[in-house]
Amino acid sequence: MSLKAIAKQLGLSVTTVSRALNGYDDVSQETKARVEAEAQRRGYRPNTFARRLKMGKIDAVGLVFPVHPVPLNNSVFMDMVGEISRELAQHEVDLLLIADDDNADRHGFMRMVQGRRVDALIVAHTLDNDPRLQQLQSAGFPFLALGRSQLSQPYAWFDFDNHAGTFNAANHLISLGHERIALLGENNYQAFITQRRNGYLDALANRQLSTNYLREVPPTRRAGYKAVQELMELPSPPTAIITDCNSHGDGAAMALQHMGLLTGENRVSLVVYDGLPTDSIVETDVAAVIQSTREGVGKQISSMVLDLISGQPIDSLQVLWQPEFFPGVTTNPPA
Repeated sequence: MSLKAIAKQLGLSVTTVSRALNGYDDVSQETKARVEAEAQRRGYRPNTFARRLKMGKIDAVGLVFPVHPVPLNNSVFMDMVGEISRELAQHEVDLLLIADDDNADRHGFMRMVQGRRVDALIVAHTLDNDPRLQQLQSAGFPFLALGRSQLSQPYAWFDFDNHAGTFNAANHLISLGHERIALLGENNYQAFITQRRNGYLDALANRQLSTNYLREVPPTRRAGYKAVQELMELPSPPTAIITDCNSHGDGAAMALQHMGLLTGENRVSLVVYDGLPTDSIVETDVAAVIQSTREGVGKQISSMVLDLISGQPIDSLQVLWQPEFFPGVTTNPPA
């Protein structure tokens, strides 16, 4: 089905039909609606490749994520990716996943940039000083950072207030009378991990409490389980535990449950960042720091990257979301 048939049916020129289907502003909304309705009725699909060549757009966005640690193991990250992909698809934009290595000289995504295979990049799990972002900024290529970094020039970013998440969680536990509070933090230096660790440390420092219960562990259930076992074997074990990842948070919950410390008079108050995974075998209601719905995050990020592609000012593409704290069944420390 050609544009000529649609144009003849509606009594319009082929040029007008083409511009209507491509969203040009010089075509009225009424005409666009008529053209789109007729195209849909006839099952017309535009020649995507030709349209991309003509408009200088690829209609694809790359999402860059690190090889180590592998975020694809994280259900929260994958849910977010799914929602971003779903939202971009509504605008006929494809999302490509690009695994990146740790060597700044061989960033795989630069092949996508140099070959102009994508219109923009979303860079996940940023570092405080991120060579990927520095390289993209030097190349003048549009990108949206998922997390803030130290760059010489303004850039587009979306982030959660990770510091506030653990800071508020620790303060809640302190208000209940807890003084021995542990943190299971991921063992890497990505920006959001550092921010969550600092939120915990700042809250304890404000009350002059010991930070000797801080443990840096891999983001796995096994690591969380073992870390809690070791903590509870201390002469003065913690009475509350915060985890900055729901994978090792699930392991922590299982360890406490097996030791009979997740419920009852001697329970250890547990706060899990992002809440327990949906496939957790632990059914006890634990406290959680929740960043947002996956749908809300997906819509926000996809909207920002589309604005980035369309040339919106960078300073309008810097968004910080506040997490919410759900206390669950946190209790006063055992007497």
